[in-house]
Amino acid sequence: MKTTIGISKIIFLLIILQNFSARCAVPTDAVHYIEPGKVIVNDKPGLQVFCHRAKSKYLINIWKTITMNLNINLDTYDLYDGKTPQEVFEKHENNQRFWKFNFFGTKKHKLLKINPFETTCIGVYIHEYNGLRYTISMTQTRVDIGKVLMAVLGVILFWSAKRLSHNPLFYYLCGISLGVTASLLVLIYFASKLFPRGKFMYLMVATGWSMSFYLGQILWENAQLIVSQYREYVMWYILITSLISFLICYRFGPVTNKRTKQIIQWFLQGLGLLFIYSSSYFYEASFLNCVILVLIYNFPIATVYKGKQYWKKMFPERRKLLTDNEYRKEGIQETKKALKNLQQYCSSPECNPWKTVLKLKDPIRFAKFIEGDSHLSDKEMKEHDLEITRIVEEYEYTDDDDDY
Repeated sequence: MKTTIGISKIIFLLIILQNFSARCAVPTDAVHYIEPGKVIVNDKPGLQVFCHRAKSKYLINIWKTITMNLNINLDTYDLYDGKTPQEVFEKHENNQRFWKFNFFGTKKHKLLKINPFETTCIGVYIHEYNGLRYTISMTQTRVDIGKVLMAVLGVILFWSAKRLSHNPLFYYLCGISLGVTASLLVLIYFASKLFPRGKFMYLMVATGWSMSFYLGQILWENAQLIVSQYREYVMWYILITSLISFLICYRFGPVTNKRTKQIIQWFLQGLGLLFIYSSSYFYEASFLNCVILVLIYNFPIATVYKGKQYWKKMFPERRKLLTDNEYRKEGIQETKKALKNLQQYCSSPECNPWKTVLKLKDPIRFAKFIEGDSHLSDKEMKEHDLEITRIVEEYEYTDDDDDY
């Protein structure tokens, strides 16, 4: 018994060592690092891995995208993706070790969008044949218009969700679109009735989802061909299903329940946030945009006020020093403004003039000030002018002494 256990442990260790050695065996000549603007030409069969190193994240590159362009005339090739060359080779080994039927291999992608902020590797596997040659290049878009439009659409959808949930026109448009789409399921149901019962039916049930996706992908890829060749049938189909959907929506009428409208609003707002989050590969910045949008929507005044305070704290305004002329002008303006406010206060019901008169030495002068006269007498104005003249003369005399 002990001998059997020991042999089993040895076999298990050998299997682990074999898998580890297989994983570590990554040929260096099959790994290529590519950057935007660079073109790599390959004529070697087998698995070739093309990697792009991650770039630093900056807010200026929030809508930056990178696309790998595979220029090849064949359709008999396999694509693998991963974070490292090792992961790509492991996926290739697993695919070669086990037999798999690919229902989604009707069309190979030749334009591969990758995340510019993560290290990404794409593996291209081609069997050996005469005249093997293909190129792979990389293009960089600093501002992807599609990503920007997706973000703008998300903001508009989030902000207009409440209005759309109460709009009957939006209700009818969604109902018609849903009706046209759901009518395809009815066609599939009636088409399933045409297939014979028995073993073939069990096979269709067993592979129903895979076959449905497979047929759906074929129809999607050949939609342009179908529309161009059977344009009249497609138009009549859309027209009839749209009319039936409109009549059904008209029969039940728009949504009137408040909670149902609230649920529709939440659904639209969640869809808008999903668009904003998916509009960039810089997911941290996208998530921050979603948080800011939610805060502004729910707390508009408080958010703006806090933002202004934070901005002033981070970037305080520089205090501007006044010149002598500006200082004198501001003093004259502020004095006139304060005297005018004092006159208005003394003339208002809030001020009790009799109590004020009892505290003053010259009530007549106070009454004249309230009526609009100057707060200075002629004697005080002359003394003020003499004092100003004396100060100016002393200042000029001091400057002359400094010159010597």
